[in-house]
Amino acid sequence: MVKYVIKRLLQAVFILLCVSIILYALVRVMPVNLLRDRYFQTHQQSPAQEEELNKILAMYNLQDLSTMSFGDAFANVITGWWKWLTSFLRGDLGTSFKYNMKVEEKIFQDMGVSFIVSFISLILELIIAIPLGIKCACNQYGKLDYTVTVLTMIGISFPTFFFGSIMIKWFAVDLGWFEPGSLLSNLPVDATPWQVFCDEAWHLVLPIFVLVILSIGSMMRYTRTNTLEVLNADYIRTARAKGLSENKVIYKHVFRNTMIPLVTTLAGVLPGLFGGSMIIEQVFNLPGIGNTAYLAMREGDVPFIMGYNMFIAVLTVLGILLTDIMYAVVDPRVKLGK
Repeated sequence: MVKYVIKRLLQAVFILLCVSIILYALVRVMPVNLLRDRYFQTHQQSPAQEEELNKILAMYNLQDLSTMSFGDAFANVITGWWKWLTSFLRGDLGTSFKYNMKVEEKIFQDMGVSFIVSFISLILELIIAIPLGIKCACNQYGKLDYTVTVLTMIGISFPTFFFGSIMIKWFAVDLGWFEPGSLLSNLPVDATPWQVFCDEAWHLVLPIFVLVILSIGSMMRYTRTNTLEVLNADYIRTARAKGLSENKVIYKHVFRNTMIPLVTTLAGVLPGLFGGSMIIEQVFNLPGIGNTAYLAMREGDVPFIMGYNMFIAVLTVLGILLTDIMYAVVDPRVKLGK
């Protein structure tokens, strides 16, 4: 196991290096430049000011690639990437142009709301989707199976922004149960911490509801398909032939073996928990890391875009590694020695 983990970590380092190069190159060819836009908001555009701006861009190694030859542009990108990489290895992700603070500080500052929404949504999704998928598989082609299948397919088909907007229209605008956006109401100045907590929790109900409804469909269908395969296995027929009760067959033999393929979904859990849900946070105007990253990306904030995306890349690689290790935990037949 240790040898396998070390080998995978070395592979992960190489993968992350390649990802960082590709990310940096893509960011550099974006048609927006936050430094240029900010500079000419306060300075009149002139040849002298252009020269001063070019010096500032050269300081960050962010010159306009469209004015260079291919060789010069390639060398400029590699040089800029190397400067960023050396800072990254020292634990310095740079200073965000848009937010005017350290990238790592901004990421951890806005991660809390995203984590809470994603974590609660994930727990509810697992609690609802897995038992429902097993129940539908055990009653294949029954009324419950058809009803749940139709409802989940409808849920899967809804775009996130569309379904979120409908929920805001119904529950916030028409019924007035929630506020259309943001995280806090207009609380009095002397509001207690408990009142603030309850107010924030109430604002998160609708985003969590939307995430759960749109997520349980795929998880339920995946669980149902895996359960049907397990129900047709020889050892399940043997267990029934031995006289075991149906509940013991389902919840002792079928359930555990159904979980083995579901472990593959763990690879996306880690970046999903800490990376935020960009669309949900935009629709509900939540101060999460996904919304923050979207605003930074729209304006070409190079340090934040690089820091955030590399943060997600590291979590993704770790998630895949944990998934492989979990395979060995839930299925002793899997060997990780090679």
